[in-house]
Amino acid sequence: MSTGLSTEIPEKQRKKGVDKRRAIGYNPSCALGVKKMTLQANVGWGGKAMAKDYSIALLLDFYGELLTEKQREFLEYYYNEDLSLAEIAGNEGISRQGVRDAIKRAEKQLLGMEESLSLARRFGDMKSGLEEIIACAREVHEQNKRCGLSREINEAAAQISATAERLINA
Repeated sequence: MSTGLSTEIPEKQRKKGVDKRRAIGYNPSCALGVKKMTLQANVGWGGKAMAKDYSIALLLDFYGELLTEKQREFLEYYYNEDLSLAEIAGNEGISRQGVRDAIKRAEKQLLGMEESLSLARRFGDMKSGLEEIIACAREVHEQNKRCGLSREINEAAAQISATAERLINA
């Protein structure tokens, strides 16, 4: 099964000895539609389990370009490629504490942007609304089949449903 992601390591990265997981492509559509969910993941931080909030991956899709390149890379490694703090630190040649601090600062910035702009929340609201419109259009179509079979109503319901589906998938 192909995911559309390249797992081949580019020549210049192979020469540097970069970890293969770091060279895996990033597919930004993977995080879309992610609801706020957390996973208890032992990231080797003082032996404690740290909750990983995957809604940050969604915020990264919306606001990632506004972060510094390093902040964006660290968040992508941590959330999208599921690397541990130690793995990221080893690949980048810095301490785990440095990676953790950079990730926490970037998360705080993303959350602040979302609080101010609410793009991810509005995206989720629109997606939910469009799904509701599609369900209502199907219900109208079914009611029309049972009660009257108006060709105009069927065509209008089909057009509403198709337009809403196109907007969801855009």
